[in-house]
Amino acid sequence: MKRIAYLTGLFGLLGLTALVAHQGVGDVAHILAQGGWLLLLLVPFHAVPLLLDAQGWRVLLAPADPGRRAGLGFLWWIAAVREAVGRLLPTASIGGELVGIRLARLRVHDTTAVAASVVVEVMVTLLAQYLFSVLGVLMLLLAMDTGGHATVILAGLLLSLPVPVLFALSLRHSAIFEKLEGAAKRIFGEDHRIAVMIDGARLDAQIRRLNQRRGVLLRALAWQFAGMLAGTLEVWFALHLLGHPVPLWQALAIEALTQAVRHVAFFVPAGLGVQEAVVLLLGHMLGVDPQTSMSLALVKRAREILFGVPALLSWQWLELHRWRRGAPKAAPTDAREAPLP
Repeated sequence: MKRIAYLTGLFGLLGLTALVAHQGVGDVAHILAQGGWLLLLLVPFHAVPLLLDAQGWRVLLAPADPGRRAGLGFLWWIAAVREAVGRLLPTASIGGELVGIRLARLRVHDTTAVAASVVVEVMVTLLAQYLFSVLGVLMLLLAMDTGGHATVILAGLLLSLPVPVLFALSLRHSAIFEKLEGAAKRIFGEDHRIAVMIDGARLDAQIRRLNQRRGVLLRALAWQFAGMLAGTLEVWFALHLLGHPVPLWQALAIEALTQAVRHVAFFVPAGLGVQEAVVLLLGHMLGVDPQTSMSLALVKRAREILFGVPALLSWQWLELHRWRRGAPKAAPTDAREAPLP
């Protein structure tokens, strides 16, 4: 799996290099210079979408954390680490969730409840991303004289609608993790560490309980969607600084469909080359010149790195600090821990 990730990452990097060279390094550099140091404001601003996203997770985690030990600031930091792991490391988009569970256990010791909140959050994020993508397609249709390309994209979104629906139904009505636990025991043995770590029946029960809380799910969905909308402001502000201002709804189309393709191309580490190609295509469809579109793509990539690398370093510093202190890696999970009310 790692070899595939490294190979796709290499191809993506080569593709990114080719795209920049094709658009002209000098022209792109000139447009970036026009944006100036104000482009660096996009780095701290990214804390806003992440804060809204962390609040959505907090809503789902609250039943397992009645004492509110996992505060919003703590979950925001974990959200930053999760995003950095998922976007900058070759982890096939699941490494961030696993790291998030590990870090959340520092404050909430019920591992199963934490894992359930993350699984349900992934489900909610899929639905929010789908709705955001549909909104982006609608904005693209409004911006174009002919809806030929956008109609194809909209048809693809409609055809993919069963994906989040089936995922939600499977989590609610089946015993996925109990079956996964059984498979792990058959493969690794009853006493293997991996098999012992998976409390499939209890995890399935926790997930079903969370899925029955419709008000909680709707609030989490609203916070997730608000975070995605806030991310639109990054694109709008960046294009304004790069000398090609666009209406907010066009910025929404670029952000929504770029994120959608990033999720589909999860097997390419950091979406190298994929994100840039999509931004170029959408820019062309919206009348943004290729050099400005490439500059926008590079600004998004730079913001991703400048925000994500410190998050990764803070996580590694914590792990090193805990290792030096000889602290246990995680609080033990007690099978008798109280389930979610």
